[in-house]
Amino acid sequence: MMEDRALDIMQDDGSAQARPGVAAMAREARPAEDFCVVVPALDEAENIPELVAELRDTFERHGLRGEVVVVDDGSSDRTAALVEEHAAAWPALRLIRHRRNFGKTEALLSAAAATDARWLVLFDADLQHGTDEIPRFLAALEQGWDVVTGRKVGHYQKGIVSRIYNWLSRKLFDVPVSDLNSMKAFRAAILDEIALRHDWHRFFVVLAHARGYRVSEIDIDLVPRRHGVSKYGGKGRILIGLLDLMSVAVFLFFSRKPMTFFGLGGLALASLGVLVGVATFALRLMEVSTPFGYRPFLYLVVLLETVGFLMLGFGILGELIAQQNAELDRLKRTPRR
Repeated sequence: MMEDRALDIMQDDGSAQARPGVAAMAREARPAEDFCVVVPALDEAENIPELVAELRDTFERHGLRGEVVVVDDGSSDRTAALVEEHAAAWPALRLIRHRRNFGKTEALLSAAAATDARWLVLFDADLQHGTDEIPRFLAALEQGWDVVTGRKVGHYQKGIVSRIYNWLSRKLFDVPVSDLNSMKAFRAAILDEIALRHDWHRFFVVLAHARGYRVSEIDIDLVPRRHGVSKYGGKGRILIGLLDLMSVAVFLFFSRKPMTFFGLGGLALASLGVLVGVATFALRLMEVSTPFGYRPFLYLVVLLETVGFLMLGFGILGELIAQQNAELDRLKRTPRR
């Protein structure tokens, strides 16, 4: 059990921001009483009846007083119609519809904007995780964690790719969990502090951990999909995932201090240009002949100085943009709940 105290983190401007610990959480609604299960669904009509039935059964058996928001992410089958039919008989169930397929990240954000729940549980519509995992995640949140993610146990079709991706993420971002792209439960207010771009739901844990939120994980069973195939997947996502990984790394490491990257690189190139220029001038004074003459060295000096000062300029512009983003972030950072 974590210490019964409040946790403070530092904001970008150096001031302290209170983060509720176990004592503070005791004064707010328990996760099991104020949560929303978010279910992104794309062409999952075959799974909807069993999904809703099992969710309802879990809610009743465990006395859960939350809600379920299914986001129909531009399905071309009867996914939305089936959810609406079941919602008529179960008030805890709601439907949100996207005009077209936007992606799981956008589905998560749409559901978060439509609920006032303090806690969110991201749950897949394919039932590859049992609905009885939900109360386990809520119980873990009650221990004082801000984010709880699942560590998949069982056969996983993309196991090798997933292990490589998770290993790279742990090495790059030093996150204290081993499985980033799985079922997860978290404090809804976290979404007010981090910017989730398209497909960045996979990096939610990374971004939340970078903001100082407490992260943990629990083992969850992975069972075979009952109907259909995965809609949020594809071989092309491997390359996209790696590029997104690089984007997140740049965002976390350099976006707040652009001059660290552009400035150091620009100074290094400009300094190298000066050294090459001095060396070329010295060779010319000593009348040392070279196979290509001195002109290529002069072109190299011009190139190094030009690129170096351009990078310095990018660094200055980056710092101005980072300052504006920090001001906007400070204005938006008001308690949502």
